[in-house]
Amino acid sequence: MRLLVLGGTEFVGKAVVEAALAHDWQVTVFHRGRHPAPDGVTVLHGDREAPGGLKAIEEEARGDWDLVVDTWSSAPRAVRATAGLLADRARYYAYVSSRSVYAWPPTADMAEDGPLVTGAAPDAEATDYARDKLGGELAAVEAFGAERSLLARAGLILGPWENVGRLPWWLNRVAQGGPVPAPGPRDLPLQYIDARDLAVWLLNAPGRGLSGAYNTVSTPGHTTMGELLHECVRVTGADARLCWLDEETITGAGVAPWTDLPIWIPRGEPHDAMHQANVSKALAAGLHCRPVAETVADTWAWLRSLDGAPPLRTVRSPAGLTPEQDAALLAAHRV
Repeated sequence: MRLLVLGGTEFVGKAVVEAALAHDWQVTVFHRGRHPAPDGVTVLHGDREAPGGLKAIEEEARGDWDLVVDTWSSAPRAVRATAGLLADRARYYAYVSSRSVYAWPPTADMAEDGPLVTGAAPDAEATDYARDKLGGELAAVEAFGAERSLLARAGLILGPWENVGRLPWWLNRVAQGGPVPAPGPRDLPLQYIDARDLAVWLLNAPGRGLSGAYNTVSTPGHTTMGELLHECVRVTGADARLCWLDEETITGAGVAPWTDLPIWIPRGEPHDAMHQANVSKALAAGLHCRPVAETVADTWAWLRSLDGAPPLRTVRSPAGLTPEQDAALLAAHRV
C-alpha cells in the first residue's frame, strides 16, 4: 500500500506514519520541514498556505497513492486545494476532523447525524476551529466524493507524541511527588482515543470500504478520572498522594476545567458534549481502543525518552495549573 500523509511529523500524523511503516507500507510525508520526519519515509516539503506551496506533490514522479491522510486544522481552502490536486492521483482521502463540528451543545449519545455548526465553507479562510474542521470535511467530500472520503470525528486524543500537553502535564505533575490536586469525582467517566488506535483504524478503512463520518473515540466511560490519575501514579513510581477535590472547591479557587486541569470537565452539559458521544458506528466499523493503562505507560515512556521538554503546538497555550493555582487547591483540600 502507498500512503501520503499531509503532515506526518507530529502526534496523530506521526502515529499514522509509524503504524503504516510497521505494516511495510510505502509512506510519503508532505510537510513544512519544521520537525524531522520519521525514518523510512519519502519526504516532500511545502507550505499548503503559500503560493505554489503544493509544487512538491505536483512534481512527485511516484505520486499515486492508495490512501491520503490529512490532519489539517486551519483554513479549509488548504484542504480544498490539496484534495483537488490529489483527486485523480489517490484512491481514498481520510480527513481527521473533530466532534467540534457539531452544533453546541452536542447532547449525550449524539450520533453522526446530529446538527452541525453553521457558516462553514470548503473555500474559506481560517475562522474558528469548529467551522475550519467542518469546512475541511466539505472540501474533502467535494474533491473525492462521498464514497472515497472518510471523516474521522475525533474527540480527546491522548498517547505518545502528544503535542497538546494534557496527559504529559498530568504525568509530569504526578512525577514531582507529594500531594497532587485531583479533580473529582473519582468515578467521572472519560471518553478519548489513543492516537495509535485512531491511526490503525484510518489505515484499515480502505480495506473495509468505509466512507462518511464517524465519531472516533472510545465508548463513554472507557476509563475514569480516578483510574487515569492512579495509572499516572503507578507508572511514574512517584510518592504522589492524590488529593481529591469537588467541583465547587476547584471553581472557588478560580481554576478552569479542561485548560487549568487538563482532561477534566465536571458533570453537566460540557461533560456530556465531550465524554458521552455515541460511537456505535465506529465500533461496528472496527475501532478498537486499548486500555488506559497502556496509553499512560507508553506516554510516560515516551516522555522519559525526550531530551528536554515535550513538544507543544505553538498555536496553543500551555495546559495545566500555575504553581499558585496548585498551592491554592492544596490549601483548600486541607481546610
